[in-house]
Amino acid sequence: LPAGEGGPQTSTMTECFDCDNCKESLYGRKYIQMDNGPYCIPCYDAHFANTCDECKELIGHDCRELYYEDRHYHEHCFRCFRCDRSLADEPFTCQDEELLCNDCYCSEFSSKCIACEKTVMPGSRKLEYNGQTWHEHCFICSSCQQPIGSRSFIPDQKDYYCVPCYESKFAPRCTRCKKTLTKGGVTYRDEPWHKECFVCTGCKTPLAGQQFTSQDDNPYCIKCFGNLYAKKCSACTKPITGFGGGKYVSFEDRHWHHNCFNCARCNTSLVGKGFIPDNDEILCRDCSSDL
Repeated sequence: LPAGEGGPQTSTMTECFDCDNCKESLYGRKYIQMDNGPYCIPCYDAHFANTCDECKELIGHDCRELYYEDRHYHEHCFRCFRCDRSLADEPFTCQDEELLCNDCYCSEFSSKCIACEKTVMPGSRKLEYNGQTWHEHCFICSSCQQPIGSRSFIPDQKDYYCVPCYESKFAPRCTRCKKTLTKGGVTYRDEPWHKECFVCTGCKTPLAGQQFTSQDDNPYCIKCFGNLYAKKCSACTKPITGFGGGKYVSFEDRHWHHNCFNCARCNTSLVGKGFIPDNDEILCRDCSSDL
């Protein structure tokens, strides 16, 4: 039938089916279709295949190609630099441009737990102290055996203690209240005291940083000690404590501060001089000769 008059139409292929690069015919040959046209296998490998970063050879169209950080590898070239294990389907780490399987990386670069002697895997929770490493769950208190975690701890030779256990086991206890004393205490008669517990036996005034004395092993402030136990000056009746470099004179059962030991008539100091007792009074020789 004449064209255009109905019925099936046939046509003859007159276009060339050639490689876009070398222009050789692709009839009966394997080829790879690209966006800009078909390529024979040699031309495809020459123009589009990547170079293996390991063996430096082209990665052909029929090879499984692996890609990592702008680098391309044959499947059989993508291997651990230490043990030569294939990394195609294995977890791996890159260390100084070297590809390492996890086992080799851990063996060479990871620390071992000082407690269980097993490798501390990368990314796992750990604790490092004094050049040693622990799994977090392996770093435990030597007393209560509980993991210390991120809490404060106190080292003692080769042992490590959480703060409550250390205070209970080693910290001194206040002589008065018997509670642990961790800092800022005072020592009296070689015994530890909290500052707030070290007070005058008489008036309960804190004695830390103050002058004090003792009677029967009990501490007293100067005022309480003077009122309760010190000798009284026969002139001014105030206690003679001896604190502050104070000196006194004694005669029979009476006592005087140095500055109170004066003649009862002329008020001349009698310290280091002769004197005459006259009943409750003391007189210098001149005043006593006038009597």
